Amino acid sequence: MKFAFSEISLPKRGSLAVPVFADNTLSPMAQDVDDITGGVLSRALETSRFKGKKGDLLEILAPQDMDVSRVVLFGVGEPEDLKLVDFESLGGSLVRKLNTSGARNVTVILDGLESNDLRDNEAAAHVAFGAKLGSYRFAKYKTDEDDASEPSLLRMTVACKASSGARKLFTDLEAIAEGVFLTRDLVSEPANILYPESFADKCRELTSLGVEVEILDEDKMARLGMGALLGVGQGSVRESRMAIMRWNGAPNKKSKKPIAFVGKGVCFDTGGISLKPGPGMEEMKWDMGGAGTVTGLMKALAGRKAKVNVIGVVALVENMPDGNAQRPGDIVTSMSGQTIEILNTDAEGRLVLADALWYTQDRFDPELMIDLATLTGAIIITLGHENAGLFANNDDLADQIFSAGKTVGEGVWRLPMQPEYAKQVKSPIADLQNIGTGGRGAGSIVAAEFLQKFVNDTPWAHLDIAGMAWSKKDTSTVPKGGTGYGVRLLDQFIRKNHEGK
Repeated sequence: MKFAFSEISLPKRGSLAVPVFADNTLSPMAQDVDDITGGVLSRALETSRFKGKKGDLLEILAPQDMDVSRVVLFGVGEPEDLKLVDFESLGGSLVRKLNTSGARNVTVILDGLESNDLRDNEAAAHVAFGAKLGSYRFAKYKTDEDDASEPSLLRMTVACKASSGARKLFTDLEAIAEGVFLTRDLVSEPANILYPESFADKCRELTSLGVEVEILDEDKMARLGMGALLGVGQGSVRESRMAIMRWNGAPNKKSKKPIAFVGKGVCFDTGGISLKPGPGMEEMKWDMGGAGTVTGLMKALAGRKAKVNVIGVVALVENMPDGNAQRPGDIVTSMSGQTIEILNTDAEGRLVLADALWYTQDRFDPELMIDLATLTGAIIITLGHENAGLFANNDDLADQIFSAGKTVGEGVWRLPMQPEYAKQVKSPIADLQNIGTGGRGAGSIVAAEFLQKFVNDTPWAHLDIAGMAWSKKDTSTVPKGGTGYGVRLLDQFIRKNHEGK
């Protein structure tokens, strides 16, 4: 789908979308259209349930005395209440509506928004950004789609008073969207296509954008002492990998400590010997969602030439049961030297992250570390699919992540960490055990406490995204399936707190 920006004027062909405010007050351009058509818009409003609220859409086909094929009225409510995420939702909603209507192109006019504090070019750029996010489809394996299911919309033009600035802003947003799309692609791929080695190859492709990529194989990880990570993957015929991605964009490239992101990449999780139930196991192809987010973030940052030094580390394994698989009761030695008693082989993500976190802080001495993982089902019980769980050893870092999530509409909610929870991961025969002594209670917190054992004094945050990496329902900007959650959140976190500093 292509995007363009123009000054405000009525198009001579295609579809037209114009705003309507609260209580069905027409924007100036919508009023002009109503006058041209002899009151078609007013009559349509009078005979519908459309009230001009945010999210309302009303399609009018073949309006008289106009060359456009349809007019879509979109509700914006009170203009002064609009935020950038509302404009994104508008763009995504229009794409979803018009893709099922057979429309090929649309001009979206943004006028009458003078009471809003946002600049016109910002609003226009984010309409296009939302439309691009909402246009995503993962259909590479479909071979028999009929014409009715194919999206029809090919081009969107957003008309506003400052169109030249909108295009410049959209360039960066488009790079972010491409990062989101990469994450969605990775999360959506089946495990026979995406496994540790092929995932590492996907990371290598980022070298075309200037990202430096290094891959550690099992021999290298064994020499480094990564017994926790390697133990998870030892039951699979697919060898484990670790991919290290570096983007050096800060003005003072060598003197500036990097920001580090670490992703859990369990490309398929059967649970190992502690086998999961069969129903729903097919969804465990997206247990690499944290690694997918880190990889998409690296693409977004490199694509927009972010002025920051960033390290992305993704630990890639497959958790399978075979004659060589890790057993409950085994004891492994992590890269940190701490020994871990394995009580449940399905609590594997924390083992993978244990070595990845230690490796990252030991080698790169980052300014801060943030890890992402589809770590626990317990976080879904706690927060549902509306927020990721946030855990941190630093209040300022936690506040910055929360603020970034609120800005872009990717929510996080902080949960506590304290010594009483940490006691649950002490083992009677090793340094640690990989599940807590408290049964199912506080499972996400106990998992975070386990991870903190592999973090020294580096400011650190853990995002449990098990409820956010995959969705079974659509929203205006996120089609069901792989969501790409976290790319926009962390890009905003970097942009707000670390860009160019």
